[in-house]
Amino acid sequence: MFTIRQILQERSDTEAWSVSPQDTVLQALQLMSEKNIGAVIVVGKGQMIGIFSERDFARKAIQQGKCSLESPVSDAMTREMITINAEQTLEESLRVMTEHHIRHLPVMENGRLVGMVSMRDVMEAIIFKKDTTIESLENYILGKEHPR
Repeated sequence: MFTIRQILQERSDTEAWSVSPQDTVLQALQLMSEKNIGAVIVVGKGQMIGIFSERDFARKAIQQGKCSLESPVSDAMTREMITINAEQTLEESLRVMTEHHIRHLPVMENGRLVGMVSMRDVMEAIIFKKDTTIESLENYILGKEHPR
């Protein structure tokens, strides 16, 4: 069973990038661009209080006109945090993302943030897992030695 922990362990950069609620939307977007990520955790007083994503910017800042690039992230962030545990399976994580229409999930362990995964991370891992299973089955059927 492939878990979220395995995705995090295979990464070279495991940091879940964060901003403060007072940082501007522009500062958050610049960090996201610099790190090539689609979302950042919003941390206030040492606690995770929200998440800010490209979708938040597009929906709240652009569509609803609720904030500008100079607005604090707290005006545009999503406050209802949906998280997963590092031991959850890929399929469970994908189900959570699909049910809640989200693309980024903070990963928690023992009450602390240990990383974040995106829908792309999960889908790539699922595809890799399926490809490996298919290859193993083909080798078994053809009588070839299983790759190790």
